[in-house]
Amino acid sequence: QVQLVESGGGLVQAGGSLRLSCVASGFIFRFVAMNWYRQAPGKQRELVAGITSGGTTNYADSVKGRFTISRDNDKSTVYLQMNSLKPEDTAVYYCNFDAPRSYWGQGTQVTVSS
Repeated sequence: QVQLVESGGGLVQAGGSLRLSCVASGFIFRFVAMNWYRQAPGKQRELVAGITSGGTTNYADSVKGRFTISRDNDKSTVYLQMNSLKPEDTAVYYCNFDAPRSYWGQGTQVTVSS
């Protein structure tokens, strides 16, 4: 049974940092590209960052230079380091992969106060 469990969200002031974690189970993690998405109230879910099985990364323009996605295959975990947070980063953040159907975690709330 596939499971994705996110953690690390919280309330932080603008300019602060958070690190999100997503622990995966039920599939061979090291072979799968992983993504972080976010959804703000009243907005569509959007791709924030992705990392391939080989470690190649991609980012939304809005987070380039501030967020870093990484993975630890031994721990079956993908991370999202978020620095210089802005109020517009406030959203529920979701871990995801497609194989080919989409799998999602339950999400973790990130709130950035101004």
